Amino acid sequence: MSNSKPASHHRRPPRLGVNIDHVATLRQARRGIEPDPVWAAVACEIGGADGITVHLREDRRHIQDRDVRVLRETVQIDLNLELSIEPEMVAIALALRPDQVTLVPERREEVTTEGGLAVSPRLKVVGEAVARLRDAGIRVSAFLDPDPSEIDASVKLGVEAIELHTGRYAEAREGRDRDAELEALRSAGVRIISAGVGLHAGHGLNYRNVGDVAAIPEMAELNIGHAIVCRAVFVGLEKAVREMKECITRVW
Repeated sequence: MSNSKPASHHRRPPRLGVNIDHVATLRQARRGIEPDPVWAAVACEIGGADGITVHLREDRRHIQDRDVRVLRETVQIDLNLELSIEPEMVAIALALRPDQVTLVPERREEVTTEGGLAVSPRLKVVGEAVARLRDAGIRVSAFLDPDPSEIDASVKLGVEAIELHTGRYAEAREGRDRDAELEALRSAGVRIISAGVGLHAGHGLNYRNVGDVAAIPEMAELNIGHAIVCRAVFVGLEKAVREMKECITRVW
């Protein structure tokens, strides 16, 4: 698999948004006060993160409302809040005013997000969420599988970015299977950029597989959490973020 550098007209490497949900998962294991995701955000900023991402789930299994409130007051880089499209969750975003909201699917029984948001079957609800957030001046991204019909539907609703779900790519065996998934992401990227929408990606990316996704033409943002928090157990969060930034910029 090639990690060749992209063409020279690409402006800069993708931004790195660090998802700190798993720091809160560790805290919630004992329902205590540490480790505090707010401390984690500071370490990520020092390590060179371009943004902080948190998913405020309806079941509050990791990130809590207090976390997002304090992060909004303290984070000096972009705060990206992942949310379901349910009106009560959108209302929370409207009150907190993160820099970006990424609309994601959510099932209570899932361990982690299992796929992209199904926009086409719920055009009215998704459209209302997008409109409410954009009217409040919040940048809106949709977390999607690399499916042309879902991309087109989201573009029509006015999202400003699309984050491609990279789970199938990350889980595929190296070689032909992974190459096929990478090609699907590249094709989706062309479609997204052609529509004038920002290209983001995330889910399952780690230090070994991130390079080829980072090299996709016009990739603007990568959101990565689990791999960084796992690495941080051994080297610390600041260093783990720096190492991921190096993996991303290496292909540039």
